[in-house]
Amino acid sequence: MRLLLIILVLLTAVTQYALWLGKGGWLRVHELQKKVATQQETNDALVARNNALQAEVQDLKSGTDAVEERARSELGMIKDDEVYVQILAPNEKEPEIKPPPKRAPGARTGVRPRAGSDPR
Repeated sequence: MRLLLIILVLLTAVTQYALWLGKGGWLRVHELQKKVATQQETNDALVARNNALQAEVQDLKSGTDAVEERARSELGMIKDDEVYVQILAPNEKEPEIKPPPKRAPGARTGVRPRAGSDPR
C-alpha cells in the first residue's frame, strides 16, 4: 500500500511539473499570450498608420488641395496673385559679436600655400 502511494505521488509530481513548467505548460502559455497581446497592439498601431498614409497618398493623387498645402507649408510657395508677408518677433537681445583677435604683424595665420604654388 505504501509503495502504491509513493508511486501515485511521484506520478502526480511529474504530471504537475509538465503541466506548470513543461514546454507547453501554463506558465509558457501565459507568456505567449502576453507576447501575442503586445504584438496585436503593435499591429493595430501599424494598420492605423498605414491607413493614414494610404489616405494621404489617395488625396495627393486625386486632388490638388493636398499638393497646394504641401507646397505652401514645406516649400514656402505662394500663388501668383498672393502677397507674402512674414512677421518676425522682436529680438529680446541682440547677440554680441566679438571681433577676431588681433595678430602681431608678420604672424602666421595657420594657412598653408597649396602644393606647387609660389609661397611669396
